[in-house]
Amino acid sequence: MLAFDVDKIRQDFPILQVKVQGKPLVYLDNAASTQKPKQIIQRLSEFYSTEYSSVHRGIHRLSEQATENFEKSREKIRRFLNAKQVSEIVFVRGTTEAINLVAQTYGRRYIQSSDEIIISHMEHHANIVPWQLLCEATGAKLRIIPINDDGELIFEKYVELLNKKTKLVALCHVSNTLGTINPIKQVIVLAHANNIPVLIDGAQAVAHQRVDVQDLDCDFYCFSGHKLFAPTGIGVLYGKQHLFESMPPYQGGGNMITEVRLEKSSFREAPYKFEAGTPHIAGVIGLGAAIDYLDQFNFSAIQAYEKELLDYAMSQLTALPGLQVIGTAKEKVAILNFIVHDNLGKRIHGHDISDILNSEVGVAVRAGQHCTMPLLQRFQVDSTVRASLAFYNTKHDIDQLIQGIQIVQTLFNK
Repeated sequence: MLAFDVDKIRQDFPILQVKVQGKPLVYLDNAASTQKPKQIIQRLSEFYSTEYSSVHRGIHRLSEQATENFEKSREKIRRFLNAKQVSEIVFVRGTTEAINLVAQTYGRRYIQSSDEIIISHMEHHANIVPWQLLCEATGAKLRIIPINDDGELIFEKYVELLNKKTKLVALCHVSNTLGTINPIKQVIVLAHANNIPVLIDGAQAVAHQRVDVQDLDCDFYCFSGHKLFAPTGIGVLYGKQHLFESMPPYQGGGNMITEVRLEKSSFREAPYKFEAGTPHIAGVIGLGAAIDYLDQFNFSAIQAYEKELLDYAMSQLTALPGLQVIGTAKEKVAILNFIVHDNLGKRIHGHDISDILNSEVGVAVRAGQHCTMPLLQRFQVDSTVRASLAFYNTKHDIDQLIQGIQIVQTLFNK
């Protein structure tokens, strides 16, 4: 494995060399989407330039080659997650579609009007709305694990919520707004002791730590490629083989069938019965290339470096007067969520902060509700600013953020 050298890593990301309004880009919106290294960009160009064809159904060399590379990516993802077999890896458009797939297949088959589904107060809308829709359709009830003021699950409340009516637990591995790392292994152990399956939204976890689905023993795990340095429009749903076998198809169309008659159709085994139509072939190959890229590095070194960045950023932010960090869990990734006040105690709108950071110091952050409206309501705010770091960020990037916030406060304190 390569030694961790952030300056060398930054050279792999062409966009980090560009300027925003004449200033070097400082990209701190990684929780929304990560930037792409040149290796993935080049691999996509190569595929479209010399290899492109549809997959699985063509009896010619280009199609056979594309199919081979497509399925090699599935195997790379199996190894990346340490799944038992490739049939447990389904390609979807992203985390959102993965959760909807489980809700509309597993959920429709097994969840009834007297049942309950448990989620937490920190979930992304993608892990709330599909379950609300399922509950509306079936009459089931959604139960919520509360969180404390640091943004951590109140575990004893989770224990209290579990009962014979509980038929599924769906929880984020890492909060996209707070950065909180949830104790998902303990959550899973307790759920399984009650014969309850668990779905984990891993969208914010896979770029920051190794995920071993066999060690976790989760029943479903999903993530989006674009948050893992890969293209948009591609994602993964892992599911235990016996669960996939029991679930009906999600969509109908080509590739997912063995035979179609006007009266009735029959379907392929998983994963293909969940992959109707022509897939995002380039996205799958790009995701495989992203995993190849990440396999160069020791994830422990990445985690240690990002923890160093997080500690530095927290020390700098909390030293600023009028700034309040929301999300101070003891276990968290490098996501910094905050609000800023002027010297009269009035909160400065996040959109104003984001605009000034962009124009004055070239810093890209996210401002708003981060697809977590119930979470922000829990903290009695309508929007926040989120700076989220990746392993190509530096302390200098954080210094630029701090400088930008000081400019904001100077402008609003006049």
